[in-house]
Amino acid sequence: MKIGMIGLGRMGFNMRERLRRADIEVVGFDPRPEVTDVPDVAGLVAALPAPRIVWVMVPSGPVTQSVIGELAGALEAGDLVIDGGNSKWTDDTAHAAALAEHGIDFADCGVSGGVWGLENGYGLMVGGTDDAVSRAMPVFDALRPAGERADGFVHAGAVGAGHYAKMVHNGVEYGLMQAYAEGFELLGAPGLVSDVPGVLRAWTNGTVVRSWLLDLLVRALDEDPGLETISGVVDDSGEGRWTVDAAVANAVPAPVISAALFARFSSRQGDASPAMKAVAALRQQFGGHAVHTNTEP
Repeated sequence: MKIGMIGLGRMGFNMRERLRRADIEVVGFDPRPEVTDVPDVAGLVAALPAPRIVWVMVPSGPVTQSVIGELAGALEAGDLVIDGGNSKWTDDTAHAAALAEHGIDFADCGVSGGVWGLENGYGLMVGGTDDAVSRAMPVFDALRPAGERADGFVHAGAVGAGHYAKMVHNGVEYGLMQAYAEGFELLGAPGLVSDVPGVLRAWTNGTVVRSWLLDLLVRALDEDPGLETISGVVDDSGEGRWTVDAAVANAVPAPVISAALFARFSSRQGDASPAMKAVAALRQQFGGHAVHTNTEP
Protein backbone atom coordinates (compact mmCIF):
# COMPACT_ATOMS: atom_id res chain seq x y z
CA MET A 1 0.00 0.00 0.00
CA LYS A 2 1.18 3.51 -0.81
CA ILE A 3 -0.24 6.80 0.48
CA GLY A 4 0.65 10.47 0.53
CA MET A 5 1.05 12.66 3.60
CA ILE A 6 1.08 16.45 3.57
CA GLY A 7 2.56 18.04 6.68
CA LEU A 8 5.57 16.53 8.45
CA GLY A 9 5.62 18.47 11.70
CA ARG A 10 5.82 17.06 15.22
CA MET A 11 3.09 14.48 14.62
CA GLY A 12 3.11 14.06 10.85
CA PHE A 13 6.81 13.21 10.78
CA ASN A 14 6.35 10.44 13.37
CA MET A 15 3.18 9.16 11.72
CA ARG A 16 5.05 8.76 8.45
CA GLU A 17 7.70 6.73 10.26
CA ARG A 18 5.14 4.53 12.06
CA LEU A 19 3.39 3.77 8.76
CA ARG A 20 6.69 2.90 7.10
CA ARG A 21 7.49 0.51 9.94
CA ALA A 22 4.20 -1.23 9.11
CA ASP A 23 5.33 -1.65 5.47
CA ILE A 24 3.06 1.10 4.16
CA GLU A 25 4.94 3.21 1.65
CA VAL A 26 4.53 6.93 2.39
CA VAL A 27 5.34 9.83 0.09
CA GLY A 28 5.50 12.93 2.28
CA PHE A 29 5.43 16.60 1.38
CA ASP A 30 6.44 19.46 3.65
CA PRO A 31 7.75 22.95 2.82
CA ARG A 32 10.91 22.13 4.77
CA PRO A 33 13.39 20.58 2.31
CA GLU A 34 15.15 18.55 5.01
CA VAL A 35 12.08 16.35 5.66
CA THR A 36 10.10 16.32 2.40
CA ASP A 37 10.15 13.47 -0.12
CA VAL A 38 8.88 15.51 -3.09
CA PRO A 39 9.21 19.16 -4.10
CA ASP A 40 5.50 20.02 -4.10
CA VAL A 41 1.95 18.70 -3.91
CA ALA A 42 1.90 18.00 -7.64
CA GLY A 43 4.95 15.77 -7.20
CA LEU A 44 3.24 13.93 -4.37
CA VAL A 45 0.12 13.28 -6.45
CA ALA A 46 2.21 12.10 -9.41
CA ALA A 47 4.06 9.63 -7.17
CA LEU A 48 0.90 7.86 -6.01
CA PRO A 49 -1.02 5.16 -7.89
CA ALA A 50 -4.74 5.73 -8.42
CA PRO A 51 -7.02 5.55 -6.56
CA ARG A 52 -4.98 7.65 -4.16
CA ILE A 53 -5.16 8.24 -0.43
CA VAL A 54 -3.70 11.52 0.81
CA TRP A 55 -3.48 12.27 4.53
CA VAL A 56 -3.41 15.99 5.42
CA MET A 57 -1.62 16.87 8.68
CA VAL A 58 -1.31 20.64 8.71
CA PRO A 59 -2.50 23.44 11.06
CA SER A 60 -6.24 23.98 11.17
CA GLY A 61 -7.96 26.92 9.53
CA PRO A 62 -6.63 28.72 6.45
CA VAL A 63 -3.68 26.36 5.96
CA THR A 64 -5.92 23.29 5.85
CA GLN A 65 -8.39 25.08 3.63
CA SER A 66 -5.61 26.01 1.19
CA VAL A 67 -4.30 22.43 1.04
CA ILE A 68 -7.80 21.01 0.50
CA GLY A 69 -8.33 23.49 -2.33
CA GLU A 70 -5.03 22.53 -3.96
CA LEU A 71 -5.84 18.82 -3.69
CA ALA A 72 -9.29 19.38 -5.23
CA GLY A 73 -7.55 20.59 -8.36
CA ALA A 74 -4.74 18.02 -8.37
CA LEU A 75 -6.45 14.73 -7.51
CA GLU A 76 -8.86 12.65 -9.56
CA ALA A 77 -12.30 11.16 -9.08
CA GLY A 78 -12.09 8.13 -6.82
CA ASP A 79 -9.26 9.48 -4.68
CA LEU A 80 -9.61 9.95 -0.91
CA VAL A 81 -8.44 12.81 1.30
CA ILE A 82 -8.16 12.34 5.07
CA ASP A 83 -7.83 15.44 7.26
CA GLY A 84 -5.95 14.28 10.35
CA GLY A 85 -5.22 17.74 11.77
CA ASN A 86 -7.13 19.55 14.49
CA SER A 87 -9.66 21.14 12.17
CA LYS A 88 -12.89 22.48 13.60
CA TRP A 89 -15.60 19.92 12.90
CA THR A 90 -17.85 22.50 11.27
CA ASP A 91 -15.23 22.97 8.53
CA ASP A 92 -15.40 19.32 7.49
CA THR A 93 -18.72 19.61 5.66
CA ALA A 94 -17.35 22.39 3.45
CA HIS A 95 -14.15 20.48 2.76
CA ALA A 96 -16.10 17.35 1.85
CA ALA A 97 -18.37 19.32 -0.47
CA ALA A 98 -15.46 21.03 -2.24
CA LEU A 99 -13.80 17.68 -2.92
CA ALA A 100 -17.06 15.95 -3.86
CA GLU A 101 -17.45 18.38 -6.78
CA HIS A 102 -14.45 16.57 -8.29
CA GLY A 103 -15.57 13.08 -7.27
CA ILE A 104 -13.01 12.95 -4.45
CA ASP A 105 -14.01 11.35 -1.13
CA PHE A 106 -13.24 12.85 2.27
CA ALA A 107 -12.82 11.63 5.84
CA ASP A 108 -11.88 13.48 9.00
CA CYS A 109 -9.71 11.89 11.68
CA GLY A 110 -9.10 13.21 15.16
CA VAL A 111 -5.66 12.02 16.25
CA SER A 112 -4.42 11.78 19.84
CA GLY A 113 -1.04 10.56 21.00
CA GLY A 114 1.25 13.55 20.68
CA VAL A 115 4.98 13.03 20.39
CA TRP A 116 4.64 9.57 21.99
CA GLY A 117 2.52 8.15 19.17
CA LEU A 118 5.44 6.83 17.14
CA GLU A 119 6.17 4.15 19.73
CA ASN A 120 2.81 3.82 21.52
CA GLY A 121 0.38 4.27 18.64
CA TYR A 122 -2.31 6.91 18.16
CA GLY A 123 -5.91 7.13 19.28
CA LEU A 124 -8.02 7.65 16.16
CA MET A 125 -11.58 9.03 15.89
CA VAL A 126 -12.82 8.96 12.28
CA GLY A 127 -15.75 10.55 10.50
CA GLY A 128 -16.82 9.61 6.99
CA THR A 129 -18.68 7.09 4.88
CA ASP A 130 -18.33 3.36 5.44
CA ASP A 131 -16.57 3.07 2.08
CA ALA A 132 -14.02 5.77 2.84
CA VAL A 133 -13.19 4.33 6.25
CA SER A 134 -12.95 0.80 4.88
CA ARG A 135 -10.50 1.87 2.18
CA ALA A 136 -8.21 3.46 4.74
CA MET A 137 -8.39 0.73 7.41
CA PRO A 138 -4.86 -0.57 6.73
CA VAL A 139 -3.60 2.95 7.48
CA PHE A 140 -5.68 3.26 10.65
CA ASP A 141 -4.59 -0.19 11.80
CA ALA A 142 -0.93 0.73 11.37
CA LEU A 143 -1.30 3.98 13.29
CA ARG A 144 -3.38 2.84 16.26
CA PRO A 145 -1.88 0.97 19.23
CA ALA A 146 -0.92 -2.62 18.49
CA GLY A 147 -2.62 -5.58 20.12
CA GLU A 148 -5.51 -7.97 19.79
CA ARG A 149 -8.12 -5.55 21.14
CA ALA A 150 -9.72 -3.00 18.83
CA ASP A 151 -9.04 -0.10 21.21
CA GLY A 152 -7.59 3.13 19.91
CA PHE A 153 -9.87 3.39 16.88
CA VAL A 154 -13.50 4.29 16.28
CA HIS A 155 -15.55 5.09 13.21
CA ALA A 156 -17.41 7.79 15.10
CA GLY A 157 -20.01 8.63 12.48
CA ALA A 158 -20.53 10.75 9.39
CA VAL A 159 -18.19 13.48 8.12
CA GLY A 160 -17.35 15.80 11.00
CA ALA A 161 -17.85 13.19 13.73
CA GLY A 162 -14.15 12.42 14.04
CA HIS A 163 -13.09 16.00 14.64
CA TYR A 164 -16.09 16.60 16.93
CA ALA A 165 -15.08 13.59 19.05
CA LYS A 166 -11.47 14.83 19.18
CA MET A 167 -12.67 18.29 20.21
CA VAL A 168 -14.59 16.85 23.16
CA HIS A 169 -11.59 14.64 23.97
CA ASN A 170 -9.41 17.74 24.22
CA GLY A 171 -11.97 19.48 26.40
CA VAL A 172 -11.93 16.52 28.79
CA GLU A 173 -8.13 16.67 28.68
CA TYR A 174 -8.28 20.30 29.84
CA GLY A 175 -10.33 19.28 32.89
CA LEU A 176 -8.12 16.32 33.80
CA MET A 177 -4.93 18.34 33.53
CA GLN A 178 -6.39 21.12 35.67
CA ALA A 179 -7.46 18.66 38.38
CA TYR A 180 -4.00 17.08 38.59
CA ALA A 181 -2.39 20.51 38.57
CA GLU A 182 -4.57 21.81 41.39
CA GLY A 183 -3.86 18.66 43.38
CA PHE A 184 -0.13 19.23 42.90
CA GLU A 185 -0.40 22.77 44.24
CA LEU A 186 -2.65 21.78 47.14
CA LEU A 187 -0.29 19.00 48.25
CA GLY A 188 2.49 21.49 48.76
CA ALA A 189 0.46 24.42 50.10
CA PRO A 190 0.51 23.79 53.90
CA GLY A 191 4.10 22.56 54.05
CA LEU A 192 3.00 19.31 55.65
CA VAL A 193 3.85 16.98 52.75
CA SER A 194 7.63 16.90 52.41
CA ASP A 195 7.73 14.79 49.22
CA VAL A 196 5.06 16.03 46.82
CA PRO A 197 6.56 14.30 43.75
CA GLY A 198 6.72 11.08 45.78
CA VAL A 199 3.02 11.31 46.60
CA LEU A 200 2.16 11.80 42.95
CA ARG A 201 4.41 8.88 42.02
CA ALA A 202 2.60 6.72 44.59
CA TRP A 203 -0.69 7.64 42.97
CA THR A 204 0.47 6.17 39.63
CA ASN A 205 0.08 2.58 40.80
CA GLY A 206 -2.97 1.00 42.40
CA THR A 207 -5.05 4.16 42.92
CA VAL A 208 -8.26 5.22 41.19
CA VAL A 209 -6.64 8.42 39.89
CA ARG A 210 -3.74 6.72 38.06
CA SER A 211 -3.41 7.65 34.39
CA TRP A 212 -0.92 8.43 31.66
CA LEU A 213 -1.30 12.15 32.33
CA LEU A 214 -0.32 11.56 35.95
CA ASP A 215 2.70 9.55 34.76
CA LEU A 216 3.73 12.52 32.62
CA LEU A 217 3.35 14.96 35.52
CA VAL A 218 5.67 12.77 37.60
CA ARG A 219 8.10 12.68 34.67
CA ALA A 220 8.03 16.48 34.41
CA LEU A 221 8.82 16.79 38.13
CA ASP A 222 11.69 14.32 37.75
CA GLU A 223 13.15 16.60 35.09
CA ASP A 224 12.47 19.85 36.95
CA PRO A 225 11.57 19.44 40.65
CA GLY A 226 9.29 22.28 41.65
CA LEU A 227 8.89 23.29 37.98
CA GLU A 228 11.11 26.28 38.69
CA THR A 229 12.00 26.99 35.05
CA ILE A 230 8.37 27.18 33.86
CA SER A 231 6.58 30.52 34.07
CA GLY A 232 3.02 29.28 34.59
CA VAL A 233 1.66 30.99 31.46
CA VAL A 234 -0.47 28.40 29.63
CA ASP A 235 -1.49 28.68 25.98
CA ASP A 236 -4.43 26.92 24.36
CA SER A 237 -4.74 25.53 20.86
CA GLY A 238 -8.42 26.43 20.44
CA GLU A 239 -10.20 23.14 20.90
CA GLY A 240 -11.07 23.90 24.52
CA ARG A 241 -12.87 27.02 23.32
CA TRP A 242 -14.70 25.04 20.66
CA THR A 243 -15.77 22.50 23.27
CA VAL A 244 -17.22 25.20 25.50
CA ASP A 245 -18.96 26.73 22.47
CA ALA A 246 -20.51 23.32 21.70
CA ALA A 247 -21.63 22.93 25.31
CA VAL A 248 -23.38 26.31 25.16
CA ALA A 249 -24.95 25.55 21.77
CA ASN A 250 -26.34 22.25 23.03
CA ALA A 251 -27.22 23.44 26.57
CA VAL A 252 -24.89 20.84 28.10
CA PRO A 253 -23.49 21.90 31.50
CA ALA A 254 -19.69 21.75 31.31
CA PRO A 255 -18.44 23.60 34.40
CA VAL A 256 -15.18 21.66 34.75
CA ILE A 257 -14.05 22.11 31.14
CA SER A 258 -15.12 25.77 31.17
CA ALA A 259 -13.25 26.48 34.41
CA ALA A 260 -10.12 24.77 33.07
CA LEU A 261 -10.22 26.95 29.96
CA PHE A 262 -10.72 30.13 31.97
CA ALA A 263 -7.82 29.15 34.27
CA ARG A 264 -5.57 29.23 31.21
CA PHE A 265 -6.82 32.71 30.40
CA SER A 266 -6.06 33.80 33.98
CA SER A 267 -2.53 32.45 33.70
CA ARG A 268 -1.82 35.01 30.99
CA GLN A 269 -2.75 37.84 33.33
CA GLY A 270 0.06 37.19 35.76
CA ASP A 271 -1.03 34.00 37.57
CA ALA A 272 2.25 32.16 38.19
CA SER A 273 0.64 29.53 40.39
CA PRO A 274 2.20 26.08 40.82
CA ALA A 275 -0.99 24.61 39.34
CA MET A 276 -0.60 26.47 36.06
CA LYS A 277 3.09 25.57 35.93
CA ALA A 278 1.97 21.94 36.12
CA VAL A 279 -0.55 22.40 33.29
CA ALA A 280 2.15 23.98 31.12
CA ALA A 281 4.54 21.13 31.94
CA LEU A 282 1.92 18.54 31.00
CA ARG A 283 1.27 20.18 27.62
CA GLN A 284 5.00 20.04 26.93
CA GLN A 285 5.26 16.40 28.02
CA PHE A 286 2.54 14.87 25.87
CA GLY A 287 2.38 17.21 22.91
CA GLY A 288 5.78 18.82 22.68
CA HIS A 289 4.08 22.21 23.03
CA ALA A 290 6.35 25.15 23.75
CA VAL A 291 6.34 26.52 27.28
CA HIS A 292 7.08 30.00 28.57
CA THR A 293 10.10 30.07 30.85
CA ASN A 294 11.13 32.33 33.67
CA THR A 295 14.09 33.53 31.61
CA GLU A 296 11.87 35.12 28.95
CA PRO A 297 11.65 38.92 29.00
